[in-house]
Amino acid sequence: MSWFRSAAIAAAMMVAVPAAQAATCANPRQMDGFKTCANVEAAEAEGALTLYSPDPETNQANLSKAFMEAFPKIKVTYLRLQTGALYAKLMAERQANVFTPDVLTLTDMTFTLDFQKRNGWAKYDSPEMAAYKPEHKSSPEGQWFWNAVIIAGIAYNPTTVKPEDAPKSWADALDPRWKGVINAKVSNSGLQHLTFEMLKQHVAPDYWKKFAELSPRAFDSYVQQFDRTVSGQDQIIHTAQYSGYLQFKAKGAPIAFVNPKEGVTAAPTMAGAVDKAPHPEASKLYLDWLMGVPGQNAYVKANSLHSVRDGVAPPPGGEPASAFKLLSPTDWDAFLKTHRAFVQEWDRIVGMR
Repeated sequence: MSWFRSAAIAAAMMVAVPAAQAATCANPRQMDGFKTCANVEAAEAEGALTLYSPDPETNQANLSKAFMEAFPKIKVTYLRLQTGALYAKLMAERQANVFTPDVLTLTDMTFTLDFQKRNGWAKYDSPEMAAYKPEHKSSPEGQWFWNAVIIAGIAYNPTTVKPEDAPKSWADALDPRWKGVINAKVSNSGLQHLTFEMLKQHVAPDYWKKFAELSPRAFDSYVQQFDRTVSGQDQIIHTAQYSGYLQFKAKGAPIAFVNPKEGVTAAPTMAGAVDKAPHPEASKLYLDWLMGVPGQNAYVKANSLHSVRDGVAPPPGGEPASAFKLLSPTDWDAFLKTHRAFVQEWDRIVGMR
């Protein structure tokens, strides 16, 4: 997938950390399906691990359960907030010299690279890092990696919208019939920022001016977007995560996904160990597990997202990423510079200021 390479290389070249990263240990320990440089006994003695992530709580609970089944002596706790709010909390804590999370997941390259500039990621060269392409890792390596890819299109409730009337493209989502019954995500969402820029480029420069005329509602979580549409409060989900569609469909909910003819938007989710983690050995062990096939399979199953690691199947019931035309930035530097303007414009569009 050439878009992965061009996008991530551009992002990786933006940041350089002067401190030398630790080399992979000489003799990684073979675990069940992955290798680790962590001191497993010390990790188990630490007995705890704290995750910060924007992933929905149910997904995090399932992922944490999978890790604890492999390492029952380590109790996992987690905090879930939308990416922007999560990063703001993290920054406030660190400024107060409070260091809570061991591993951090972010779904916005803006915050991922800002945290790298602040030397916030722990420099740990996992033995599982070699399984990932250079464009799916930080530069220098050993700070964060592409944990998954989030795909977004359009979704609707076929009991309230006839399939023949449903949008077939992003442009169709601008039809005045959707006024007051269409929802999207808040400006804290990295996926919404990416979709905002991609549709201006690939559909129409004035796309969002027309979208504003629909009086859209914005929500913190894709779960809220799907809940409202399944219940009939809304009819169309704009920037609908494919993962949300798969999860609700698996529950038997009346929901349909539209793969827009212009292409779906696609955003990476990044993960890494945090500097000054309270449980450093447990964080290394968890990161090795997460990067390994067992962890990637568990993450895909819990979140219905797509892994970039070879040999990991697509989410249950879902198509592989190769089945979609993926729209994503090819110049992350230029993309990141649009963040402030996006937040101001998007908050105005969805009536949040």
